[in-house]
Amino acid sequence: MKRIVAAPEFAHYPDDWHLSPIVDAGEFLFFSGQTGFHPGGFVDPDPERQFRDVSGFLQSNLKAAGLTLADVVEMTSYHIDMRRHMPLFLKIKDEYIFAPYPAWTAIGVSALMTEGTLLEIRVVAQRGPAK
Repeated sequence: MKRIVAAPEFAHYPDDWHLSPIVDAGEFLFFSGQTGFHPGGFVDPDPERQFRDVSGFLQSNLKAAGLTLADVVEMTSYHIDMRRHMPLFLKIKDEYIFAPYPAWTAIGVSALMTEGTLLEIRVVAQRGPAK
């Protein structure tokens, strides 16, 4: 049985974007791609702030599901200008994600859904043993 989860600021996504922010399938939770698109309707043009926004929004959705970045087992990132922005992205990613690292695939793309978006991250998280 699956259940849909979303942080309050992203609860409108099923109606507006026709997607589920998080599908809770039991042991594994599947997160839709997260960008720096603010619920207020804008994307910060500064790459560093945008990458931090993506990380913050991802953490907000993880928290809504009762998880943290430590529960992420797989990450896929989509980059508009991977060669130029990768050093900055790696620096910021390493401020949030620690060993043991999730499996990660980085993909260069020509465009993302929202104008001005430079990065999209989707993850799969796993619930740990009951505490």
